Amino acid sequence: MLRTMLGSAVVAAALAASPVVAQTGAAVVGKAPGKVAMAQTVKATATITAIDAATRAVTLKGPKGNEMVVTAGPEVKNFAQIKVGDQVTVEYVESLALELKKGGGAPVAATAKEGAGAAKPGERPGMVGGRQVTIVADVIDVNAETQVVTLKGPQRTVEMKVRDPEQFKLIKKGDQVQATYTEAMAIAVTPAAPAVPAAPAAPSAPVQPKK
Repeated sequence: MLRTMLGSAVVAAALAASPVVAQTGAAVVGKAPGKVAMAQTVKATATITAIDAATRAVTLKGPKGNEMVVTAGPEVKNFAQIKVGDQVTVEYVESLALELKKGGGAPVAATAKEGAGAAKPGERPGMVGGRQVTIVADVIDVNAETQVVTLKGPQRTVEMKVRDPEQFKLIKKGDQVQATYTEAMAIAVTPAAPAVPAAPAAPSAPVQPKK
C-alpha cells in the first residue's frame, strides 16, 4: 500500500494483502429486508529499509522479515522527506452494499466516483483516497430450488447464490439489484525515532590492596 502514497492508488489494496505487512481486519454484516451490507478494515505497517534516490525505489520490510520494493512516481513531491527507518502505516476500508429495487425501471449501468488528496510539498508524505462503484443489474431469472438469482449487468451476466431464505423470497424476476462497492485508504509515514545515546558506563570500584 505504500505505492499509493508514492503514486499509485490501485496498488495500495494489493499491498494490504501482501505478507510484507502485518494485518488486522474484521468483517461487519448489516441486514434489512432487501438490503445487505458488508465491510472490512485492514491496518498494515512496514518499515523502510532502503531508498534508491536515482530510481526512486523504496524497499519495505514487514514484521516477519518479508521485503518488497515499490517505486515512487514523478508526481510524488515529498520523496526527499522519506528516510530509511521511517514506518509506513496504512488503513484500508472496503465495503459492499446490495439493495433490491422492486419492479426495476432504472437504467442498467455502472458509474464510478474517485477522490484523493496528497501531502503538500514540504509536509510529511501521506495520502488519503477513495473510490465508489455503483452497478445496477436486472434480475432475469430466479431459481427457487437452488436459491440462485441470475443478474444481467451492463457488461455481463452473473449468478448469485442467496443463502438467506427470507431475503430470497423478496426477489422476483423483473426486479433490479443495485450493488455499491466502496474503498477508502489513508497512508502516513512516521519518522524513525531518534537513536537514544548509550548511558555512560559506571566507574569501576577501586581495587583494594590485599592485607
